[in-house]
Amino acid sequence: YGEFLGPGDLAFDVGAHVGGRVRTWRRLGARVVAVEPQPDCLRVLRLLFGRDGEVTIEPRALGARPGRARLGVSTATPTVSSMSQDWRESVVADRSFARVRWDRSVEVEVTTLDELISTYGLPAFCKIDVEGFEAEVLAGLSRPLPALSFEYLPPTHERSLAVLERVQQLGDYRYNYSPVETMRFSSDRWLDAPELVELLERVRPLGRSGDVYARLVASGG
Repeated sequence: YGEFLGPGDLAFDVGAHVGGRVRTWRRLGARVVAVEPQPDCLRVLRLLFGRDGEVTIEPRALGARPGRARLGVSTATPTVSSMSQDWRESVVADRSFARVRWDRSVEVEVTTLDELISTYGLPAFCKIDVEGFEAEVLAGLSRPLPALSFEYLPPTHERSLAVLERVQQLGDYRYNYSPVETMRFSSDRWLDAPELVELLERVRPLGRSGDVYARLVASGG
């Protein structure tokens, strides 16, 4: 993340969960807005970062427009709680999700990326990890960000391509891919969109998730 963030830079963590990325970004000296609607995760975030003046915790979800919505919660596996019923229905066919149950739902407040930018400023980097709701989050953004990432899951390949299409609409980006939790890029160079799609097609049969990173060409080539 040092490629994207340095001391004093602003970062948005959309789907902060319990703050794994928040901790890393704070080590780099970045200011962080942690967006997380799940009550259980919020308790952990407040315990870990509530006294850190450089971390703002936003207890809301992001979407295409402000309002309220239902969040499907998996009590046993809260990291896969999701606002998208279609996504939940599509992933249960995959073996890695076979035992996941979304056993309750909570009503949450929804805001947009545009509103967050209006409040806090333009982030140098934005992570979006919201279990199938990434396209809706990006629908609430009307300007390109310098850099961002979004989750890739092979079982929802087509949904990821729709997210990529939305990113392309926002600006001229180059891309890379990092397999799950390796914190290493798969490619030794930044790719255009068709090259990224080719890479994801090779990743897809392996069944391992990861993150797509997008860097605006105007912010450094």
